[in-house]
Amino acid sequence: QERLVETGGGSVQAGGSLRLSCAAVGVTSKSACMGWFRQAPGKEREVVARIYVFDGTTEYADSVKGRFTVSQDNAKNTMYLQMDSLTPEDTAMYYCAAGVSREWRCPPDTYLYHTWGQGTQVTVAS
Repeated sequence: QERLVETGGGSVQAGGSLRLSCAAVGVTSKSACMGWFRQAPGKEREVVARIYVFDGTTEYADSVKGRFTVSQDNAKNTMYLQMDSLTPEDTAMYYCAAGVSREWRCPPDTYLYHTWGQGTQVTVAS
């Protein structure tokens, strides 16, 4: 059974960087889409970035464009999220997820993602 394991969270000062990893374990068939989501206390879970596994096409939330980069290493079944220029507003629990595509694109809708990791906390101090 496929499961996702996130690592790399932690605490950092504003302006700093972190790199999150999401390893897919027990994969029997690749999901078309992999995504990073985050949820801050009292807020709904929101999409951060996603990647179409078969051609590497990426999409980002407006709030992280130019600061975050999602990438993948297919040989390792691992997805990454490089986060630069972090601000306190980026503080949240970050989750990776595997899901289905729609017309060869990765949708932002959480209900289309069927497998979720346990989450890793990112805290950015001002």
